[in-house]
Amino acid sequence: MPPAVGRGPAGSELRPRRGRCGPQLTRAVGPDVAAELTARSPKRPARGSRRFEAAGRWALLALVTLLSFATRFHRLDEPPHICWDETHFGKMGSYYINRTFFFDVHPPLGKMLIGLAGYLSGYDGTFLFQKPGDKYEHHNYMGMRGFCAFLGSLLVPFAYLTVLELSKSLPAALLTAALLTFDTGCLTLSQYILLDPILMFFIMAAMLSMVKYNSCADRPFSAPWWFWLSLTGINLAGALGVKFVGLFIILQVGWNTISDLWHLFGDLSLSVVTVGKHLTARILCLIVLPLTLYTATYAVHFMVLNKSGPGDGFFSSAFQARLSGNNLHNASIPEHLAYGSVITVKNLRMAIGYLHSHRHLYPEGVGARQQQVTTYLHKDYNNLWIIKKHNTNADPLDPSFPVEFVRHGDIIRLEHKETSRNLHSHYHEAPLTRKHYQVTGYGINGTGDSNDFWRIEVVNRKFGNRIKVLRSRIRLIHLVTGCVLGSSGKVLPKWGWEQLEVTCTPYLKETLNSIWNVEDHINPKLPNISLDVLQPTFPEILLESHMVMIRGNNGLKPKDNEFTSKPWHWPINYQGLRFSGINDTDFRVYLLGNPVVWWLNLLSIALYLLLGSIMAVAVQRGARLPAEVEGLSQVLLQGGGQLLLGWMLHYFPFFLMGRILYFHHYFPAMLFSSMLTGILWDTLLQLCAWSLASSSLARGIYAVGLLSLLLGTAYSFYLFHPLAYGMVGPLAQDPRSPMAGLRWLESWDF
Repeated sequence: MPPAVGRGPAGSELRPRRGRCGPQLTRAVGPDVAAELTARSPKRPARGSRRFEAAGRWALLALVTLLSFATRFHRLDEPPHICWDETHFGKMGSYYINRTFFFDVHPPLGKMLIGLAGYLSGYDGTFLFQKPGDKYEHHNYMGMRGFCAFLGSLLVPFAYLTVLELSKSLPAALLTAALLTFDTGCLTLSQYILLDPILMFFIMAAMLSMVKYNSCADRPFSAPWWFWLSLTGINLAGALGVKFVGLFIILQVGWNTISDLWHLFGDLSLSVVTVGKHLTARILCLIVLPLTLYTATYAVHFMVLNKSGPGDGFFSSAFQARLSGNNLHNASIPEHLAYGSVITVKNLRMAIGYLHSHRHLYPEGVGARQQQVTTYLHKDYNNLWIIKKHNTNADPLDPSFPVEFVRHGDIIRLEHKETSRNLHSHYHEAPLTRKHYQVTGYGINGTGDSNDFWRIEVVNRKFGNRIKVLRSRIRLIHLVTGCVLGSSGKVLPKWGWEQLEVTCTPYLKETLNSIWNVEDHINPKLPNISLDVLQPTFPEILLESHMVMIRGNNGLKPKDNEFTSKPWHWPINYQGLRFSGINDTDFRVYLLGNPVVWWLNLLSIALYLLLGSIMAVAVQRGARLPAEVEGLSQVLLQGGGQLLLGWMLHYFPFFLMGRILYFHHYFPAMLFSSMLTGILWDTLLQLCAWSLASSSLARGIYAVGLLSLLLGTAYSFYLFHPLAYGMVGPLAQDPRSPMAGLRWLESWDF
């Protein structure tokens, strides 16, 4: 067999070789022939040939990168109005510029980078980002879009280099680059102010860094080895710092690291000390370094966002006290709760608010027709309560009475300051939540009955301890029924002013719905202290912010008639997502993957599972494969296996999620499937070429197959590019539309 048969037109090699840090492997001609040819060849031409080959590789990388940037930055300024989630992430970038505190379910790094890009490009943070379709007018939005497009453009060269490192095949890397360059979905996601291009940038950078340090395995602890290992950790911190789904690439790197360490542990030529050094290096670079950087992003986040804003109500009272402009900031109130104090009681569950009552009664047929008790998100005089002893009506503020502090386990009564009715519960059913008891305001001028008595408990504290404002987490247990005061979070009808339902639950399970803290505290008999001393420490702030984000993510449930998608829709490109415009007069942008690319990826996954299984069984059974086939099988099983694992880790976990899901969640997995497609088809074409006896025919089959794939993806991009760059005129359902013939699935509503 001539040497050229096993190689593609760009000089791909059949057998894998070590990375730049390792020795060059022999070509498919075999080690003996290669050694003989090397001995006979003059040194200068060989060196010149290597230089020419290296220059060609760099030129091809430059071409791939240039094409990626050209497609991503083309018509970047269109449309000049808000598209889809730009209304969220552009607004959050403005919050960073204005240093205004806000809440989001994602970690802060991506929004901080968007805000920084806007600030450096001259955006002043004054655009409101109210709703999709609002025109940017004179506001400078191109810096933020350009930043996202820049990171989105780098995905293509990153994927190219990753596949090149895994397969040592330029055609495989080139095919991967073409799939991603000509995918309309990746293009669309890269052109707007979104977190997705930032997330995918760090995911691909982490993957590339990982395969690079794997290639340096024969030179451990060298400078390149440390560089790529450390860069992997930095990119892991970046991926997790943008979205929590960055955890999936952490799992992949973790699996690779465990496998690597396991093989090192089994290498008896290495001492235990050396194995310990390897373990320590990975702990430092892949655990300590990422955690340090991830924590540092939050330190910057809280330092920058120091002004009161729309996110205050999602966090605890102690947290709010650190925000300039919040009514708790620089305030002075008594530290410990005492009888006679006027207080507000805040629920610790996100977006529940303050215990509240007003003079309106529950309507007929809704439990007892007594005064309504609700929770209310905003500051109001009707949030004020007076804390009193359960067995006396004496005024605790009388100067003749000594101060008596409220302690864990005390029996108390809460009297509503504005209406003088007591917080009350009984066996009547709650208005909305079945099997919970109704909570009302009852009595006249503080005089009621035994159903007004509550036992106050501090969570995780012992009897006798005083109760601190802001910091103590308390529960109120009804003395007669044994139920616990809480808020269901359900919105009451108009008769309840659309405030949130308060119930008394007989189920004593400890949840945030039933945990409260004292926020405002007025007692003239007690000395005031500055709330600065009660502000939480940074570890407490960090923990609280993560708890709030996790609850926020869990609360993202689909609403009635809200568009959503299911994970099984995504790989088949079942339905896209409108970024801009609905009517035929609108400038319409539609997120949809290039169907040729996506369906080729889906076919490739199925073919890989089949071919990979056959090769794995053959290798496991000790079958003697020809050298060329053995080299290809190693590339397919090892390199392709890494990419299949990446696809699975970034796709299948979404089937377990209860939160609302959208089509764009699949794109990190799509990157891995495209890289797998590049390796698979290059391997298949090389196997076809190897099986043919004629060298010229083999070269022709390989070239025609590769060229067909490249031209097919490019032509399909030419057909579908209006989806990404924008369409006007009739909708695709109209036969007059130029896109009418491209509506291959009924579910595509562009």
